Amino acid sequence: MMTFAAPELTAQVFARLPERFRLAGRPSDWTVGKDRSDLHSFLEGPAVDRDGNLYVVDIPFGRIFRIGPDGSFELFVEYDGEPNGLAIHRDGTLYVADHRRGLLTIDPRTREVRTRLARVRREGFKGLNDLTFAANGDLYFTDQGQTALHDPTGRVYRLSATDELTCLIDNVPSPNGLALAPGDRLLYLAATRANQIWRIPLHADGSIFKVNLFLQLQGGLTGPDGLAVDEQGNLVVCHCGLGTVWVFSRTGETLYRIRSQTGIDTSNAAFGGPDNRTLYVTESESGSILAVPLPVPGRTLFSHA
Repeated sequence: MMTFAAPELTAQVFARLPERFRLAGRPSDWTVGKDRSDLHSFLEGPAVDRDGNLYVVDIPFGRIFRIGPDGSFELFVEYDGEPNGLAIHRDGTLYVADHRRGLLTIDPRTREVRTRLARVRREGFKGLNDLTFAANGDLYFTDQGQTALHDPTGRVYRLSATDELTCLIDNVPSPNGLALAPGDRLLYLAATRANQIWRIPLHADGSIFKVNLFLQLQGGLTGPDGLAVDEQGNLVVCHCGLGTVWVFSRTGETLYRIRSQTGIDTSNAAFGGPDNRTLYVTESESGSILAVPLPVPGRTLFSHA
């Protein structure tokens, strides 16, 4: 297998899911059709709030954890669902892309879980996966379901700050992580089962044009998953099933390869820390949060405003 040549960085374990929260042996609908009877959790969707707390979801068991700056875990919410992605609005509300229930919100004070969007028109979603906010409050999210190369019908939606829902694209083989470049005129999208990153330019009115293949990855047992962007427009790509996080320049040059020492399911990432230069990575196989300092701060989102 050929991989990109790049300087290598080693991620360190910042936190590990405590044994009391590991649920190996508990049945979950999310594992149907998978040989995962020993699954203890599957951490994903990291997001950092203004106080420096890191939130992560646990897909198969409907849990959201809050991790303090000292690495301590707290069960923040447990509900009947499959939370996959997480983003924090400028008012502090947690938005959740739930594979089974659609777009949800969680009040950070009362911890009440509410349905924001369960379907589009009168049709249910395939299965929401990830989401990200633009500076103007527009929300972009992926509807992945079980789409892949055999069924390239995954969708990307934009829910505007004025509550208008638009399907931007509907022919993606497994749309997963997504991230906006500085200026919010360029959307990066992980097409997991094609092992690709798509580059989606955005008009001022939010419509898309001239979508192109930005990166073709190779190997791994899954493909590119979560994405993040720094202040210079460099792109972070979590290559799930390869135990690697790549950092590419805005022109597609490989800047760094970050290796996991704990497992190969490097599923998603978010910037945080006092100077917003720490990249936190969910490594789902081991139930760990990895951390690595990077030279350029992450793009400032609502959670750091």
